[in-house]
Amino acid sequence: MQTIQTVFEEFHTRVQEVNQYFVFLEGLIQETTKLAMSGDQGEQKITPIGSNLSYILTANAFLLLYNLVESTMRNAIVAIWAEIGSKKISFDFLRTEIKEIVIQDFKKRSHNHVVHSKLKDISLDIMTAELNIEKLFSGSVNREEITKTAREYGFSFKTDYSTTKHGEHLEEIRDNRNSLAHGNESFAKIGKDASFENLLKLKEEVIEYLQQILQNIQEYLENEEYLDKSTLGPP
Repeated sequence: MQTIQTVFEEFHTRVQEVNQYFVFLEGLIQETTKLAMSGDQGEQKITPIGSNLSYILTANAFLLLYNLVESTMRNAIVAIWAEIGSKKISFDFLRTEIKEIVIQDFKKRSHNHVVHSKLKDISLDIMTAELNIEKLFSGSVNREEITKTAREYGFSFKTDYSTTKHGEHLEEIRDNRNSLAHGNESFAKIGKDASFENLLKLKEEVIEYLQQILQNIQEYLENEEYLDKSTLGPP
């Protein structure tokens, strides 16, 4: 089962991948890391990177960063639903915003008789009847989308602006990723327009932003803020 702890673990694993790539990229740019190729006689030859390859490798950083952003947010939302499902919380006790998510998702799949057949106790089963998690954030994660999702679920989207810039650079990451994924721009063109220094700063801000959003979601789950407190009665 996906938990907020496993989300953090996956997040840190992907952050490590991103950091390793940036170390490699910096080494190539500064020429402290070089490519070696075997010659005709098996001898090793040092081969210059070349500016075009350097641009291509720089652009690839946007794909890694976007992968980190989308996977982290999707995993976090899965963890929220896993928490609700594991505690067998009735639909009646959920906060209004989450009830609306459940209803809208169910409406989209109202033609699916397989989903209907799984509903034995509708107040419980409607929350876990194959919510369409796969389509969450598909290619479209930016600060606006994360803020919108936070409002829908009820967790905080506030972060420390001095270290995160409130995720304002997620737009640049998403747009460059989409341009590359859809073939609208070449890797060389996007890489040429992106300085390594700016990418490094952007990476640190995005990682810190996601870390703080995950902490907000962890607090949200620990405090059971997905519940409608008015239905619980006095403590």
